[in-house]
Order: sequence, then C-alpha cells, then structure tokens
Amino acid sequence: MTKTGCFKRGLIAAVLVSLSAPVMAQEVADIHEQRRERGFVCFTDHYHYGSSSGLSSKKAAQAAAIKSWADFVNFEYGGAWTSWARSGSKSIKCDHAGTGGAWSCDVNSRPCRGGR
Repeated sequence: MTKTGCFKRGLIAAVLVSLSAPVMAQEVADIHEQRRERGFVCFTDHYHYGSSSGLSSKKAAQAAAIKSWADFVNFEYGGAWTSWARSGSKSIKCDHAGTGGAWSCDVNSRPCRGGR
C-alpha cells in the first residue's frame, strides 16, 4: 500500500471515530434522569464536581475549579453539557490558607445543555 493510501485510510478512520464520539456521549448522558428547567435540559439529581488548589487569588481558584468541572463533564457527556453558567444547583466553596497563602475551591452542579 502506498503512503497516500495509508494516509487516506487513517484519515477516514479518524473522521469516523470523531463522528461517533458525540453519539456515545449522548448515550452516556441518557442514563441519567433529565428535566427541562430555565429553558435548558438538566440532569435531575446527578452532580459533577471540580476543584483547584494552590492559586494566588480567589478568582483564579474559582476559574480553575470551574474548568476542572467542565473538563470532566466534557469527557463524560461532550461539549453540549459543559456550560457552568447553564448548570443547575451550583455550589462554590473556597478556602484561603492564611495571610499570603494559597486559595483552593471546590465546585459542584448539575450539568445542563441547550433546550433543543
């Protein structure tokens, strides 16, 4: 087989895998009970968590914890579910390790996606 033939087959395989990923993510999401709220579709009682530590400001610690939450939600359910702003029942708890110490935060919420 030529290099071009190998490349084309590899490209086709990559495209097929990437097209099936959103379908698999939605199938995983479908195992959780969902409801419509605020114009979105949200998990009813399934929460995801994120955390951060060792950051110099509360704002940076919150942003890192939310990114941790979104990254894991994306891994499990795909990008449609990763909006922290859309998510339901949000909780953010942050701690500061004394004067000049580092910030850490823990977040949790129920993932939601657009209401289509």
